[in-house]
Amino acid sequence: MTILSILDLVPVTQGSDVSTALANAADYARTAEALGYRRYWTAEHHGMAGIASAATSVVLAHIGAATSTIRIGAGGIMLPNHAPLAIAEQFGTLEALYPGRVDLGLGRAPGSDQRVAQAMRRTLAGGADQFPRDIMELQAYFAGDDRLGFTATPGAGADIPLWILGSSLYGAQLAAALGLPYAFASHFAPDALDDALAIYRRDFRPSAQLDRPYAMAGFNIFAADTREEGEFLATSMMQSFVALRTGTPGKMQPPVAGYRENLPPQAQAMLNNVLSCSAIGDRDDVARDLAAFVKRTGVDEVMVSGAIFDPAARKRSIAIAMEAAEQIGALEAA
Repeated sequence: MTILSILDLVPVTQGSDVSTALANAADYARTAEALGYRRYWTAEHHGMAGIASAATSVVLAHIGAATSTIRIGAGGIMLPNHAPLAIAEQFGTLEALYPGRVDLGLGRAPGSDQRVAQAMRRTLAGGADQFPRDIMELQAYFAGDDRLGFTATPGAGADIPLWILGSSLYGAQLAAALGLPYAFASHFAPDALDDALAIYRRDFRPSAQLDRPYAMAGFNIFAADTREEGEFLATSMMQSFVALRTGTPGKMQPPVAGYRENLPPQAQAMLNNVLSCSAIGDRDDVARDLAAFVKRTGVDEVMVSGAIFDPAARKRSIAIAMEAAEQIGALEAA
């Protein structure tokens, strides 16, 4: 059966607040664990009123305390924003709290605009250009390399799988060169997906962590008991994409019937592109589109995204998604 995991940006909905978003995230992660999802990841974004996962390692500590078996991780930490030592200590602490359950996905984008990047880093010198060097420094802290002259505590000796994240060919090339698992952000930036996966698999070099390529890709799922309801639920995330592209991001808005159809053609075209790696509808719709995505990409794992305004509907969506994956598995086994 296709392995499914969860990406949650901890959405803050209109009329709600960060405390509620974090409580909802813990409940969502417990549901995902009970349903059999492999991982629960969240991601670093800054300066966005609708996303509560900026302090990613703190959020993961909260999720780890609320669950018992599901893997927890960053999808990802934007490493150029941080000193590698700080990330080694944070994730070393998480691994000490939740041994054998922690993943660390690494990206090189700022997770916001240049103003926030400046506030995070204090200086933009080097930045993303130092990403490969920062990864190797982070690996050295986890390995307890004597050449560092000191020991990262917590951190040294922590067995934390590193992942490279990307939405372009660069991440695929780096993941292949370092022999690390690769996760592609096709849930919002699908254009380079096929080329990136091909490069990653072609150029992969085995490492101490991984002996063969392992690829994951993001896929939005908005599932409900009827196709019409699924399409209705998806309009909250559509509004978020439009607001982001027009420079007016905010809290997640409630769904709006007929939203996409009433947009100007250029906005509809943008959504058609951004959501091209998505399944919207009932269980059969999701099973069909998920199976087609896995067949097209050959990915080892699918990271399910798709923020939904109502927490109950969101949990129902991932339950239907898992039913769809089981349906695909049963058909493949027949």
